[in-house]
Amino acid sequence: MTHLGGFGDDPVNGPDGDAKAVALELADAVDSLTDLWLLAVQEAPLRLSLQQLRALRVVAAEPGLNLTALAERLDMGPPTASRLCDRLEAAGLLERVLHPLKRREVQLNLAAQGRQVLDEVAGRRAQGLAEVLEAMETADRAALRRGLRAFRAVRNAAHPHGPDRT
Repeated sequence: MTHLGGFGDDPVNGPDGDAKAVALELADAVDSLTDLWLLAVQEAPLRLSLQQLRALRVVAAEPGLNLTALAERLDMGPPTASRLCDRLEAAGLLERVLHPLKRREVQLNLAAQGRQVLDEVAGRRAQGLAEVLEAMETADRAALRRGLRAFRAVRNAAHPHGPDRT
């Protein structure tokens, strides 16, 4: 885990819940969420790498995206993105179609099976989260929800056009 406090440190009861202490706790929570996410991916019928899953999610969010744009969104070179798409297309998860107006451009779209895989992973992830949240006290869930809304509001105000990596 990410918690970096010393022995006996209690970040929750630190001085006024200072931002650094809360950040350490949030980092621990993100690690736990990442574990839930990875379990959801590992239980999918098709074994996908995280990069493959990210590519599917980007294409699902932006149907018709071209290869260059996908490579930019994934922060990789076009040849690497092309090989990634080759594997996803071979697995029946992605489709490449010619752009209707630009003959030399190929658009990327999810295949029906790609949509199904994303839906299954999202369902598993939601189920894992729901199990944890159901074990929490109602007041704690409400506080978490308020805190997450406040966090997103501040983050979105500071970076209105920042990348959405959810």
